[in-house]
Amino acid sequence: MTDLFEKSIQTLELPRVLELLAAQAATEEGKDRCRALRPFTDPDDVQRLQKETSAACSMIVLRGTPPLSGVRPVAASLQRADMGGALNTRELLDIAALLRCARSAKEYATGEGNAKTCIDHLFSSLQANRYLEDRISGSILSEEEIADAASPELADIRRHIRASSSKVRDILQKLISSSQSKYLQESIITMRSGRYVVPVKSECKNEIPGLVHDVSGSGGTFFIEPMAVVKTNNELRELQSREEKEIERILRELSAECAAHKEDIAQDYDLLVLIDCIFARARLSDKLRCTEPRLAKKGITLRKARHPLLDPKKAVANDLHLGDQFDTLVITGPNTGGKTVTLKTIGLLTLMAQCGLHIPADDDSTVVVFDHVLSDIGDEQSIAQSLSTFSSHMVNIVGILEECGPGSLILFDELGAGTDPVEGAALAAAIIESARERGALVCATTHYAELKVYAMTTKGVENASCEFNVETLAPTYKLLIGVPGKSNAFAISRRLGLPQAIIDKAAARIDAENVRFEDVLTQLDRQRQQMEKEKDEARKLRREMEESAKTAREYRERLEKEKAKAVEKAQAEARAIIQEARDTADKVFAELNEMRRRQEKEADWLEQNQRRSDLRRQLNEAEDALGSHEDLPVPPPTRPAKAGDTVELVKMGTRASVISVNKDGSLQLQAGILKITAKQEEVRVVEDADGGKKQAVQIAQRAEHKLRSLGASPEVDLRGMMTDEALLVLDRFLDSAVMGRLDTVTVIHGKGTGAVRKAVRDHLKRSKYVRSFRPGRFGEGEDGVTVVELR
Repeated sequence: MTDLFEKSIQTLELPRVLELLAAQAATEEGKDRCRALRPFTDPDDVQRLQKETSAACSMIVLRGTPPLSGVRPVAASLQRADMGGALNTRELLDIAALLRCARSAKEYATGEGNAKTCIDHLFSSLQANRYLEDRISGSILSEEEIADAASPELADIRRHIRASSSKVRDILQKLISSSQSKYLQESIITMRSGRYVVPVKSECKNEIPGLVHDVSGSGGTFFIEPMAVVKTNNELRELQSREEKEIERILRELSAECAAHKEDIAQDYDLLVLIDCIFARARLSDKLRCTEPRLAKKGITLRKARHPLLDPKKAVANDLHLGDQFDTLVITGPNTGGKTVTLKTIGLLTLMAQCGLHIPADDDSTVVVFDHVLSDIGDEQSIAQSLSTFSSHMVNIVGILEECGPGSLILFDELGAGTDPVEGAALAAAIIESARERGALVCATTHYAELKVYAMTTKGVENASCEFNVETLAPTYKLLIGVPGKSNAFAISRRLGLPQAIIDKAAARIDAENVRFEDVLTQLDRQRQQMEKEKDEARKLRREMEESAKTAREYRERLEKEKAKAVEKAQAEARAIIQEARDTADKVFAELNEMRRRQEKEADWLEQNQRRSDLRRQLNEAEDALGSHEDLPVPPPTRPAKAGDTVELVKMGTRASVISVNKDGSLQLQAGILKITAKQEEVRVVEDADGGKKQAVQIAQRAEHKLRSLGASPEVDLRGMMTDEALLVLDRFLDSAVMGRLDTVTVIHGKGTGAVRKAVRDHLKRSKYVRSFRPGRFGEGEDGVTVVELR
């Protein structure tokens, strides 16, 4: 990265954005990496970073933020441990915290139901050494305390220490409670040099034999270790020395285990810091209300773009585009009108995108990955180098022109200012033209009217302006691309109270060409305002149309639902009629079964079986016919029905015969074995009653006629029989059915334990009379019967 590029980064205030980014990081090294972030110039790298940020945003929405607090640098500690050094408790606790974060982060990303993202591999690469984590956490309670469970030896030593301490304190407590307490300065037990002592008055020091360990500052108190506890105190010191050695051994052992996993721990640390940086970008994206930009090869398109360092509630969002239809944008307008902010917004959002950051703009914004983003913005006056403002700017511009080329974005603020207006304008146009010839995209701000004309007359160069409200004498900060800025000096002066005579004198000094140019700009601005008004009206009409279309869609969906309900209701009524017909048929079948048992002649019984089979098949056809008429279109209105006509019930799609017409105009209908009363509007006359598809009710009518002539049933009832007996009866039944040329018969065996059912179906598989068989349907007895089709 060149010095000019780095200088432009500072000028465009990217470091301030990176400070905002660092504030979102959880780890110290993550914060440092955020501050050190610089734009990437490879489109593949930028695309990868953008996708990582988007993935982190999605994960935060669905799962929250990964647990990364507590991650501290451990590289130096691992290096010392690898060289054989013993780490202190603080360093070991930092390693344990790192391993804990790695484990938690791994669990965070591998939860059940989590969608796959492009950063999953970072989480899956974490090692998460649970054994070492628990070993350190179980051994070290805090920086100052090692747990008794760190080793059996340490637990034993501490048990003896507690016993010895208790023994010493008991002896000293007896001394305090004895007659010798009068020699004590205070009735307390204290410690000096790690040994238990009692405070004795200086004048009584010889009354309590022992070792003097300390004397108070005033000399009035001697801290004496009585001879009765010297031996126990010595044992206690030995135990404490053993404890220190055991703790050192434990720390060395833990350090050695950390050294053995040095590479995995170091990798976990690097991955956690990287994850921290990615999620910091995601959190900043949410804070600034950013979106992921698309990468384009040619043009920048920023929709509702805002400067990230301005208050989002006050910043004016602008649509900006450059590099597609034109490669140079010349922005004009009054001072404090927002030109420089617009310039910085283009540059800063481009740099943010190349750093992998989302940008504060609406969806469908595009950016270009540039090799260089070079800017000349602000007051470059240098007293130290004896350079004027113009000279400082020119030194900077010379460097930019030497470095720019294809893949460069150049930002000029007040190009050509600080010198003679005529020469400055000519020089500014020449500089822009030179940068364009080198293949760079250029965005410049200016006050010169000559550059407005240059932009209007040069292909590939476009005017833009920052709007100014003359009524309020305040800028609106709204960017208008395609419209050059108009000078508002006279209007502002008039509003501020400058006499009209002075304004007229000033106007007289302007040549006619400039007056005409300003008049053209005034006319253009008036036309623009009119177009904006019409555009707002068109937008309002479009919203109204969209709302109307939405209302129409909802109404259509409501009609579809009502139609579906009506069809469902009609089908339910039709099925009820069929079911009623079936119930009636079942009653007739029951009567026929009774008649069959009274029959004496086999021939009559076989004939009745055949007729019974035909009836059941016709009823099944009636039910199937019902399903095939669900979607038939409603026929058009017909003439009023009269007696003898065949009509169709509209709601059910069922045909019936008109028996008679009642006095009130309603019809008495015969639908199969059922008699129905219906209104004229509920039926349609069928002129060709014999044509087309057979209706379910017609079949039911024919079935009713046959029912009346039946005398037996094509069924055999095997319920209550043993298996052997049932198979004998079944064979006789099949013989009779075949002789009677029946197509379909029904074997009733019941459900029960299933033994008879299994035996019957196994026997049917082997029978030469049987073509196929199936369990009964709903209404036929279901699994309690078997319907057999004969050859």
